Amino acid sequence: MSDPAPLPRIRLRALRWRPHLPPVEVEDATPEQLEAMKVTPSAKKVSPYVRTLAHDPESYVARTTLFNAIMYAEGGLPRPDRELGALGASLGNGCQYCANVHARQHHKLSGSSATIAALWTGQRQALSERDKAILAFAEALTQTPPAAGPEHIARLRDCGMDGGEIIDLIHSIAIFGWANRLMHPLGQSEVPESVSPSPREGLV
Repeated sequence: MSDPAPLPRIRLRALRWRPHLPPVEVEDATPEQLEAMKVTPSAKKVSPYVRTLAHDPESYVARTTLFNAIMYAEGGLPRPDRELGALGASLGNGCQYCANVHARQHHKLSGSSATIAALWTGQRQALSERDKAILAFAEALTQTPPAAGPEHIARLRDCGMDGGEIIDLIHSIAIFGWANRLMHPLGQSEVPESVSPSPREGLV
């Protein structure tokens, strides 16, 4: 058997998300909406997505507080593994924007593009056993109905995860069943107009 092709070093360029509904304009926001928009994913800027969800400030705050607790909590499952679970769910759900965001986050947190390069170039055999186990679990749990079973848990344990870390991974995957389905009907991703599309959208 020939050796697998070497993985390229890749960089994913950010996609833009364009809402179908007019976002809340900060200058026109109600006091409740302004207060809600102080709660952002990991204290990031008030994006068009945040301003779109702020039409319903109460549910936005509940959703984002839960999201931050799952994805940015200290301790437990390492952040790159949480991002890989989110990426696996987003790929399964066909949410291109979320897949792009969390692929780039995984690259940033892990300090390596190898995992993302393997996925984007169809060379999953080059993934570590831990990454393979995380992605297999994410994809199985994302199916409707879920196909995840004891064999997936056993595989994660064989890769060194304890029970608490597996629960963190389940949360990271599950929250994207919600997050992806918010993004899909509310808007669409697109390549910024300032750059030319590549054969694989978002890949340079």
